[in-house]
Amino acid sequence: MLIKGHAAIVTGGGSGLGAATARALAGAGAKVALLDINDKAADAVAAEIGGLAVRCNVADAASAEAAVGKARAAHGAARILINCAGIGPAARIVGRDGPMALDAFRQVIEINLIGSFNLMRLAAADMIGLEPLADGERGVIISTASVAAYEGQIGQAAYSASKGGVVSLTLPAARELAQSGIRVNAIAPGIFLTPMLMGLPEEVRQSLAASVPFPKVLGDPAQYAALVLHIVENRYLNGEVIRLDGALRMAPK
Repeated sequence: MLIKGHAAIVTGGGSGLGAATARALAGAGAKVALLDINDKAADAVAAEIGGLAVRCNVADAASAEAAVGKARAAHGAARILINCAGIGPAARIVGRDGPMALDAFRQVIEINLIGSFNLMRLAAADMIGLEPLADGERGVIISTASVAAYEGQIGQAAYSASKGGVVSLTLPAARELAQSGIRVNAIAPGIFLTPMLMGLPEEVRQSLAASVPFPKVLGDPAQYAALVLHIVENRYLNGEVIRLDGALRMAPK
């Protein structure tokens, strides 16, 4: 799909992978709506790229429906959805203070997995009603998994479970939506220089970078965004989860 002129929705668009993706899509000519719980951050990126910022709790049905409606009213129904919203708190199943709080586990699943599905179902419903493009394509959906879906570390039970769900969701969604000309893929990033990592001491960041086989650097969100653009434009990519990790395989801790 050629990106120019089409409406796009990016969740988590106020920072990190989402902000980089929003910038890249806008640079390619898309009309971008940035959905984020942090409306101030989304406002700043939207002002920079000429996009639309919409406050949204991706795990809440009503909030997501309202946000997609605002994006549709401004730009038309989106042909591109990029799910970047997510959280990654670390907690052991059984820690020094006892078992992990069930609500803490539930929150990660709700935001990372249910949130991705929530926007997928809403965007796909809009895409199905669009006129097909010249190649029969109606839309593209890309979600964000993680290498933790495959090699989850100690303390990542909730995060790994949520991202494993994103991985498992991708193929059945692609198979179902194929009849409507909608492609569904996911990206599984390794260690990227996002706001979560920016808060770590420099020596810790250097140690993490050294663990990557090659290149021995932390991933740049712009590299994630570049892969998003390629997936959108390459219409033979469907039902795939692509690792973007410099050949990293995570150790137990």
